[in-house]
Amino acid sequence: MFAFSLLPSPGKGAPAAPERAEDAESALLAMGGAVIDEGPTGIKAPDGGWGWAILWGCFVITGFSYAFPKAVSVFFKELMREFGIGYSDTAWISSILLAMLYGTGPLCSVCVNRFGCRPVMLAGGLLASLGMVSASFCGSIIQLYLTTGVLTGLGLALNFQPSLIMLNRYFNKRRPMANGLAAAGSPVFLCALSPLGQVLQDHYGWRGGFLILGGLLLNCCVCAALMRPLEAPRQSSGSGPAPQRPPRRLLDLSVFRDRGFVIYALAASIMVLGLFVPPVFVVSYAKDLGVPDTQAAFLLTILGFVDIFARPTAGFITGLKKVRPYSVYLFSFAMFFNGFADLTGSTASNYGGLVVFCIFFGISYGMVGALQFEVLMAIVGTQKFSSAIGLVLLLEAIAVLIGPPSGGKLLDATHVYQYVFILAGAEVLASSLVLVLGNFFCIRKRPETATEEERHKPPEDVRVDSREVEQFLKTEPEKNGEVVHTPETSV
Repeated sequence: MFAFSLLPSPGKGAPAAPERAEDAESALLAMGGAVIDEGPTGIKAPDGGWGWAILWGCFVITGFSYAFPKAVSVFFKELMREFGIGYSDTAWISSILLAMLYGTGPLCSVCVNRFGCRPVMLAGGLLASLGMVSASFCGSIIQLYLTTGVLTGLGLALNFQPSLIMLNRYFNKRRPMANGLAAAGSPVFLCALSPLGQVLQDHYGWRGGFLILGGLLLNCCVCAALMRPLEAPRQSSGSGPAPQRPPRRLLDLSVFRDRGFVIYALAASIMVLGLFVPPVFVVSYAKDLGVPDTQAAFLLTILGFVDIFARPTAGFITGLKKVRPYSVYLFSFAMFFNGFADLTGSTASNYGGLVVFCIFFGISYGMVGALQFEVLMAIVGTQKFSSAIGLVLLLEAIAVLIGPPSGGKLLDATHVYQYVFILAGAEVLASSLVLVLGNFFCIRKRPETATEEERHKPPEDVRVDSREVEQFLKTEPEKNGEVVHTPETSV
């Protein structure tokens, strides 16, 4: 597969490798190459210590990234009045924000691998803040698309992906719990930013609100400052050369050779088609049943409140020793639960039924949010995660742009909200089946691998020198933050 490889391939005529890692990086720069931030080899993830500061930074970044596109919708009515436009025109602001957050995944991967997580996040925080501050001076909706949509969306994307990469490097054994806690930033910030946006609009108008929100986004730069890279332990002069990094790539497309990654990417893309549809239409669904506006809006508050507790709980359960090897199946169950909640929610005929739907949808939605990146980390490992997450987000961006509009077209054609929920539920259920069946039939059963292992298995009557075994184990470098893959964890 194609990849941006910057190291010369070993072979006849190739220059000798530098003895120290620093010399290797200097040689790369001299050749016009790039020093790639892949994390030090041969060092374990600390699972604590400064990792808790990384977790807090990831919590804040996740909250801004996922909640900000929804919180901006508070200003839509005033924007419609200001520029004399319709709701569909203003809704493009949130759509462009989400499209930039998901669609720039490969670009973020290249930037992280070229410059490192901390510089990319600092630049992203400044871009996100600059976008909102510039938007407060805009005189047309097109200018808002470019500032709030493109600039702020790109800034949030340059923060979101690197924060997950750093979290993956600092946590290994406690990584499911760390992912769950970080994912809880989304509902927490949504519950905080939406009321804050309404208060700012009432007191300062939409321009003053955008200006203050732009100042709040500078906190992304503070979170970026927390992202301290892991440092390899210093070696004494007599301990031999430092461990060499693997071949360096700006965007590693070889992940598509991994059947587990392909199955995960396909399932995630199908899931996103229907995952975000119910929260978009549930309030309108309630109003269509004759529920007052205040009570209808409270449904999203219920959903968000349940989501706050569901994400860390799902992360804690996944981190249990007996559960973690089956995290892929747990993720598939979460998607199945979510799709089933959509199907049952379509039968709601009153406000009480929609409240029950929001509770169960919030639980399943939180489980999906806590497990999706944990499962991806377990599939591809640390070295390829920065490229894998960028490619997955790009595929999901296409589905995000298709999902809610297709639900809206179905609603315009039928004027029946139940059909929208049935469509969303069927799409999420299909994604769960793709994941679990693909894992069970395509990955879990590997007769070729088993045959190969049996072919190289030494005879039982052959004696092995224990000193040779000890020397072999000592020469095996540990991978940074890697999980030992079993058929269950390697989708």
